[in-house]
Amino acid sequence: MAFNPLAEKGIPLDRQLRNWSELSVEPYSTQDVHPYTRCRVIMMNGIEVEAIMNSHNAARRISDSGLKQALALTRRVEQQQQKVVNWLIPGSESTIANTIGYEQVAVDLTSWIARHEPDPYLRQVYEFGVLEDYDHLYRYANLMDLMGERRKAEEVTGDLTEILPGRPTIFQHRDPHDELRRPMTVEAASVQSILNALTVLSAEQQTMNFYMTVGNRPEHPLARALYQEIAMIEEQHVTHYESILDPMTPELLNLVLHEYNECWLYWSCSETETDPRIRQIWELHLAMEIEHLRIACEALKAEHGLNAADLFPKGGFDKPMTFEPNKEYVRDVLDRTLDWTGWDSEFVPIGDLPQDHRFFDYQRQVNEGDVPSEDVIAAHRSERGSEYRFATEGDHPIIALRDSGTGEDTAYARAEREARREFAQ
Repeated sequence: MAFNPLAEKGIPLDRQLRNWSELSVEPYSTQDVHPYTRCRVIMMNGIEVEAIMNSHNAARRISDSGLKQALALTRRVEQQQQKVVNWLIPGSESTIANTIGYEQVAVDLTSWIARHEPDPYLRQVYEFGVLEDYDHLYRYANLMDLMGERRKAEEVTGDLTEILPGRPTIFQHRDPHDELRRPMTVEAASVQSILNALTVLSAEQQTMNFYMTVGNRPEHPLARALYQEIAMIEEQHVTHYESILDPMTPELLNLVLHEYNECWLYWSCSETETDPRIRQIWELHLAMEIEHLRIACEALKAEHGLNAADLFPKGGFDKPMTFEPNKEYVRDVLDRTLDWTGWDSEFVPIGDLPQDHRFFDYQRQVNEGDVPSEDVIAAHRSERGSEYRFATEGDHPIIALRDSGTGEDTAYARAEREARREFAQ
């Protein structure tokens, strides 16, 4: 069933503030929660953080005092929404378990977005990123097992997402010049492309923020080192995804697009949520966002004479963003694009780079000495006799990345050692 937020009536803004008791929601049970409920919580926390920061940045560039006051009130409600969503995560859920959830979001959200992206270039952008987060999930899963957690990563992700090597993290460290992609233009892009970009950017930005905050909390040096390395890749991903947005988008149109995206995602969550109590939160926040969208649309019309109804499909949303297994799709992307890297705004096989390309210089600088993402796998092989993996669909599609179960002397291990020797030269 389609849903048009522009045709719906939301909760008046002056009735949206909640007291502390109303904000103190009961967290989900970390042992019993459905993996995709956890994913929706993590995603919507990132969406709210982006909405808040976007509003703050807009307020710094807007001089109209009436508009600044409206933004301030809306932003206060967005802060309350963020607190409710984020506080659904219980304190009993360990940082590493929460991290596994973050990476499951990155894999299955970005996969869904890529599968539903109408622009071929933007689809490449998402496929490029998903293989890197896929590898992060695998590295953190091995770390989780080494840390002696009571449960394994597959108990967090369920059987919904495989845990296998992606594009090895050692190869993900690229010169910043090669993280910038071609931007879309709002006038020419489909609305779905704009929503896709805002969604993935928000999720990746929140992952970056999360690792910047919690990465120094583990006591074990290897854990601290792995969080630090992958946190740097998440900064690259934020650069990667934000660069596809139209930098010429007017401030108020940008605000409208953010509010419209929030409506799409809260509607998506309410349509797909399996927990009745949490579904009520999504429905309440959707009703609030409908009013936020109305206010933003009025400001856009008053300032620029633009009617928001002319910008979006008349029928509204016809398809919710859905967390669902993407196993075969990810395997296909692995088979097609594992050896891609960035060269300016394009994607090419590493083997096509000239020997003097800046990629190799950057690799030699940052990968000199120990590489934590490699060390965690070596440590797991040493202590457990093999890597930690979780596969439901058979062997890894890339022969060189298959684990024979014999520990250090595997094709994957040999390929890693060869890569480290090459970049050390």
